[in-house]
Amino acid sequence: MQYYSESLTSYKRIQTRPVKVGNLVIGGGHPIRVQTMTTTDTMDTEATVAQVIRCIEAGAELVRVTAPSKKEAENLANIKAILHSKGYTTPLVADIHFTPNAAEIAAKIVEKVRVNPGNYVDKKKFEQIDYTDAEYVEEIERIRERFTPLVLICKEHGTAMRIGTNHGSLSDRIMSRYGDTAIGMVESAMEFLRIARSLDYHQIILSMKSSNPQVMVQAYRLLIQQMQQEFNELYPLHLGVTEAGDGEDGRIKSAIGIGTLLEDGIGDTIRVSLTEDPELEIPVCKDLVKRYHHLSEGNDTVPAITQLPYSPFEYKRNSTSPVLNIGGKQVPVVVADLSHLATIKAADLVAIGYNYDEATDKWAISDAAADYIFIGTTPLDFNLPGTLSIIASPAVCLQANNTEKYHPIMDAAAYLSFDAKHPKLNFVQIDCYSDHQPIADELLLQIAKDPSVVFCLSSQCKNAMQAVRRMAIQLMHLDIHQPIILVTDSQWQTTDEHLIHFAIETGALLLEGIGDGICLGLSKVAYDASVNGSNVSGRNYFNNSSLEQLLNTTAFGILQATRTRISKTEYISCPSCGRTLFELQETTAKIRAVTNHLKGLKIAIMGCIVNGPGEMADADFGYVGSGVGKITLYKGKEVMKRNIDSNVAVDELILLLKEHNAWVEPGK
Repeated sequence: MQYYSESLTSYKRIQTRPVKVGNLVIGGGHPIRVQTMTTTDTMDTEATVAQVIRCIEAGAELVRVTAPSKKEAENLANIKAILHSKGYTTPLVADIHFTPNAAEIAAKIVEKVRVNPGNYVDKKKFEQIDYTDAEYVEEIERIRERFTPLVLICKEHGTAMRIGTNHGSLSDRIMSRYGDTAIGMVESAMEFLRIARSLDYHQIILSMKSSNPQVMVQAYRLLIQQMQQEFNELYPLHLGVTEAGDGEDGRIKSAIGIGTLLEDGIGDTIRVSLTEDPELEIPVCKDLVKRYHHLSEGNDTVPAITQLPYSPFEYKRNSTSPVLNIGGKQVPVVVADLSHLATIKAADLVAIGYNYDEATDKWAISDAAADYIFIGTTPLDFNLPGTLSIIASPAVCLQANNTEKYHPIMDAAAYLSFDAKHPKLNFVQIDCYSDHQPIADELLLQIAKDPSVVFCLSSQCKNAMQAVRRMAIQLMHLDIHQPIILVTDSQWQTTDEHLIHFAIETGALLLEGIGDGICLGLSKVAYDASVNGSNVSGRNYFNNSSLEQLLNTTAFGILQATRTRISKTEYISCPSCGRTLFELQETTAKIRAVTNHLKGLKIAIMGCIVNGPGEMADADFGYVGSGVGKITLYKGKEVMKRNIDSNVAVDELILLLKEHNAWVEPGK
């Protein structure tokens, strides 16, 4: 296996051990399974059964139920019995965190248990302890002693297990030795896996979840490498971005993390963690998975990668030379594709972040305002705001009154013979490996002599992400440092399908450190469907008036989720479960409404202490359920206000932000 995947230039599933979960097989080349988790109180048998049924009917192939204590674990028997009496035999998964006794009970009842190695035996008290090697080995033996009974019960009852590491809940012991790192996540799981293997138990699935897609992707890649080196075999992988949030943000973040791995053939089952009803997660899972029904393994138009010029296990942005405001150490730019509009008026720019006030002759520019617009066949007949420039064909550029604002775009072959180049910035478009005669290295090197060039990379290959990545790698090998704009069109139909497509094909590359800008658009078929309203989605329909805004919002959402350009408040919001101590969706909406103007701030909204200070990972402030109707507020990992009444907790959060100079009044 090369690095962490069977192939980095085509789609090919990695081979994992098959694991039987009830009547379902995960891994071993079987289809990628979709799952979700209930949000009801597990002791409310009727409500939990009803929700499980809704999830199954939405398409869930596994359903997870929380079992925080022995009583909930025991009640899983009642839930399972009622489901079976109604004809539902979909496997159930018990979610365990702090209570080994609950896990041992659940393992005799349901088809699978999930344990978190960060808090199953270890504890997280945010204490820094320096362990000697002997003390560390002693702690591993303590884990073995406490974990072995569960493994033996699972062996006896044919119960599968997920060893599910979470970035935010690494134990103090792991943190002390490995720090808050992806390799620490891997080692946390490997300790438990080694114990299970020593007992000849192999019905194991692993996960490496984080609210940061960058960390998540690195951890899974490292885990694959570690298992391959240590065991020469791989266990199935459960993919998920924890605390992804809701709406477009939750879908984009999940698609980037999960999709980046799926693109490289990694992943045997997925769960999209949204702060929404669990049955609404399943259509998103299905949209993610179905992309790979159409991808055949192998793609001989894309040359193999013999050596990566960067480490896939850590983030480092590709070094490029700046051209005006593109490349170098500058944040990635956003190019709004308005080429489908026959004529463009000042009012059309509202959708991409620019609002013109005719009375004052001034532009109001939002934090999520596009940097360039790509236009069709007609130059604009009004003056642009100073921060916005135009990309157009050479013919349109020559027609423009203000040629300083117009930058030509053309293919590589045409560029060298084009005389009317812009003195500072020109765009060269490359269709990466879409045929068997890719652009020659000599031509690339000749173009790269011009310091005004920015490359726009796209591909018509089915494996477009791999093709663009391969071209970017070729530029690195040739020591070409021109900035790169990632260009992708969607041929899908629904809102969620477009979001997922864009997030995967550009987000996966941004996580690799590739890309100094992005441009999103629709194919003609997809655009016509959006205009005619013929596409049907579980979410809002596309329509002609909102298309540009959605594409612009998606572009900035992708940059936000990859942590490459921050333009808004980030919410790390757990998906709720039976442990949640307040109405999570309503509270998330309330907090978002009063804080969404705080650009760059990360706020975590967690339903209970399990998803509390640990799971918040790198949030600046946290809002955590600490009892029924009670909230504890955090700054980082430090408790600031404890057990506040939930009726006033949002106001108290605002006061806390003000106390720490993190608040600005809206509109300022």
